[in-house]
Amino acid sequence: MKNQYTSDQFGRLKQSQRALETTSTQERNSMLYAIAEALKESKEIIQKANQQDIESAIKDKIGESLVKRLVLDEKKLDGSCEGIREVASLDDPIGIVKERRLLDDNLLLERIGVPIGVIGMIFESRPDALIQIISLALKSGNAIVLKGGREALNTNRTLVEIIKKALEPFSAKGSWIVHLESREEVKTLLEMDDVIDLLIPRGSNEFVRYVMDNTKIPVLGHADGLCALYVDNKADLDLALKVALDSKCQYPAVCNAIETLLVHKDVAKEFLPRYKKVLEPYNVIIHGDETTQSIINCVAATEEDWKSEYLDYELAIKVVDSMDEAIAHIATYGSGHTDCIITEDESKGKRFLREVDSADLFWNCSTRFADGFRFGLGAEVGISTQKIHARGPVGLNGLITDKWILKGNGQIVDSYESGKSKYKHQDLPLGGKSIAEQ
Repeated sequence: MKNQYTSDQFGRLKQSQRALETTSTQERNSMLYAIAEALKESKEIIQKANQQDIESAIKDKIGESLVKRLVLDEKKLDGSCEGIREVASLDDPIGIVKERRLLDDNLLLERIGVPIGVIGMIFESRPDALIQIISLALKSGNAIVLKGGREALNTNRTLVEIIKKALEPFSAKGSWIVHLESREEVKTLLEMDDVIDLLIPRGSNEFVRYVMDNTKIPVLGHADGLCALYVDNKADLDLALKVALDSKCQYPAVCNAIETLLVHKDVAKEFLPRYKKVLEPYNVIIHGDETTQSIINCVAATEEDWKSEYLDYELAIKVVDSMDEAIAHIATYGSGHTDCIITEDESKGKRFLREVDSADLFWNCSTRFADGFRFGLGAEVGISTQKIHARGPVGLNGLITDKWILKGNGQIVDSYESGKSKYKHQDLPLGGKSIAEQ
């Protein structure tokens, strides 16, 4: 397939983004509601396109976990539409005053939220990711360039057509959305550092690494979702069973499902047989260390298992002597995504939250809660394990950057350098309109 877009067409995205940014909160919210309604009304068309992709994926033997991610059934589509409406209900992040400071009389400084600009998103499978990123880009005033995997081409193409048609009655229309379909266009996208302000890849470790290694554009994303759950010797084992089961089996093909279970030696003999029993209906393959093997029937774990993101009904289990050993294991093998402790000991729970260095840290609840919608962000464009700009589920505020604005009355720096004037540096209450809107 030949490239659909030229450099000039990419360049015009800057203009489209500025037009979107200047729309009112009410218009952007109306656009979101229009998209949600259009997707709901086009449910049959979407599912027909999705079924074509699923059948092709199965024929091409792309793997069960990728096929599961590819599915956009009625439940997922309804959830995506609910997410769009949730985004519409959120406060408008554009122009919000984050800091306000009086440097001196009649010299007022503000830090306000503004869109990042043009965002490129490259993702595998997950057509619902396309819906999430478009809704968040719209609300935050960002233009978006989308490139999904070839396995979801029919679904993604159909979704974009429906969304653009829904936006036709509005002033900003859908010109701020670009959908790429060919592999050749990915190379073009990675080279557009003069147009694209941020890249967000979602997919396998290999795929994300490829994006990071082949572009000058800043990249926001995570390369692995290697999550661990630690069952402490002070855990309520009934609670631990429930949470550990949900964390692994509720939906194993996603980045916030656990891949490693760490169990304290004092409770291992009681907990592991019970856990193996609740896993049986799911036919989970267990890779266990020597102690685990002595307690339950399982496959011998290798060093590679502690580093594996299975994304399937597989799990690595290790019995540890202490919480210190559990924390050390997570520090050595974890990806900094989401990790959890099950314990009734408050001091241990709080210490785990303080000392484990991950984007999301949970205490006595499923790792599957690591999600933008579940966090009340409306939706997410991904979960970042980086420490710059955004970390954890990246929702609306993760697509906003800052602008500093200063209003004076003829002040000059020389007056302050010479000592004729002195700074007040008085922090002022937030709220109300910014200088730019008064």
